[in-house]
Amino acid sequence: MNKSLLWRGILILGVTVLMWLAFWPPKEKIKLGLDLRGGIHLVLRVKVEDAIRSERDKAIERLVAEAQTQSVGALQPQPISATAFSVTVPAGMRDKIVAIGEQEFSEWQPQSQDGQLVFRLKEDEHRRLADLAVNQALQTIDNRINAYGVAEPLIQRQGLGGDRIVVQLPGVDDPERIKKLLKSTAFLEFRIVEGGPSATPEELTAAFNGQLPPNVEILDGPIKDDVSGKIIGTQYYAVQKTAKVTGRDLKNARPGLGQFNDPIVEFTFTHDGGQRFGELTGANVGKGLAIVLDHRVVSAPRIDSRITDQGIIRGQFTQEEVEDLSTVLRTGALPAGIETLEERTVGPSLGADSIRDGIRAGVVGAALVVLMMVIVYHLSGVNAIVALVLNVLIIFGGLAYFGATLTLPGIAGVVLTMGMAVDANVLIFERIREELRAGRTPRTSIVEGFNRAFASVIDTHMTTLISALFLFQFGTGPVRGFAVTLMIGLTASLFTAVFVSRWLFDVELSLRKQVDELSIG
Repeated sequence: MNKSLLWRGILILGVTVLMWLAFWPPKEKIKLGLDLRGGIHLVLRVKVEDAIRSERDKAIERLVAEAQTQSVGALQPQPISATAFSVTVPAGMRDKIVAIGEQEFSEWQPQSQDGQLVFRLKEDEHRRLADLAVNQALQTIDNRINAYGVAEPLIQRQGLGGDRIVVQLPGVDDPERIKKLLKSTAFLEFRIVEGGPSATPEELTAAFNGQLPPNVEILDGPIKDDVSGKIIGTQYYAVQKTAKVTGRDLKNARPGLGQFNDPIVEFTFTHDGGQRFGELTGANVGKGLAIVLDHRVVSAPRIDSRITDQGIIRGQFTQEEVEDLSTVLRTGALPAGIETLEERTVGPSLGADSIRDGIRAGVVGAALVVLMMVIVYHLSGVNAIVALVLNVLIIFGGLAYFGATLTLPGIAGVVLTMGMAVDANVLIFERIREELRAGRTPRTSIVEGFNRAFASVIDTHMTTLISALFLFQFGTGPVRGFAVTLMIGLTASLFTAVFVSRWLFDVELSLRKQVDELSIG
């Protein structure tokens, strides 16, 4: 055996050993997807308009504050939509207000309309904020899932520039709790109470002589039973619209126990947040402090003294609710609301059935391929069978090595790759047959057969590989699983059909002194 055959054989043996070590034992090395292992699949939409509305409110607040600083007067801007607000301009103050806008929030374009000044969000800034909101939501969801402890989750954005997020959580045994954890915006605000609680909003409005002040709004909050903790009613509070301190100012949040061993959330502020909270509580001693979570009043304790660095949230929570609330506060509030567009739950037993059916389909398909190759190509068909076995080994070794997830469509990709690998051998064998019929010797026929079929094999594999790359780039979930196995399988097929199969023929020729015929049908 010449050196070329020896080194090629060592390379093939090395690849075989490495792939075997990479995926064995398969139960530990191969990660199963949602459809095989069981779990939940969610497609979520980020309500980017919420994040844009929040930016609008900040712009309004900056305009009012700066107008008072520059003696323009007490402005009362009114929201028009998520991307626009209007302000009545005092006489002779238009240019000054426009200058404030350009200095404080240049991303809003001022326009005169019906005697008012309307600020509209610029289109490029609208796209930037929407993209930022989705990316922040993606990061926040990822943090929450990691804090919850789900193994091997898949969390990714769907499409380019879209507002949807795909979440796949294999092995989850409490899908309802996960969905609640993901969808909870957990936007925490601390607002001063101006009235309430009351049984109806009308009672609060009547307390203000039938007209709420411009900086006050009514929010509802639950009434819970002291014993069971169940919600038994709703009460209403009149609170200030602006929040000087929010959940973004928190440094940490953790579950704890209150004075009467009731579950509570303990939190601490950042340095700047603590200063602002101290100013807020110090200036409003004796008033109620509404702890507002997702625009609902969780509790409204009385401010007895100035508070700076830490506090608690008490709201007749269960222990599970306290743990989840601590998680979402600690990992950060979502920048916008979340809605579920698609939801699928796969049970572990269904996943096990899919694995059995997939293995059965693969074994039956492989057996039929082996039978066909032996019948049609005789002993040369054994060459293709050896290459096919190595092909499958490389696929599973590659999945384990790259940490890819095997899905049910991925099993279909394995079966499809087996067919393509055999197809490559068929192209080569038929070329060899043509050369033999033309009267060439077996050695020459093998060389010419591989050389002439090489272009066709490369063409079919590369076009399919490009398609698989697009599926992987733009697909989600099971589609990506199919694309991953297809890409690994196509690469393995090129290696086995062109390199391994040729090496096997060369070994056979080197072991025979004189080759007068070739068993290829």
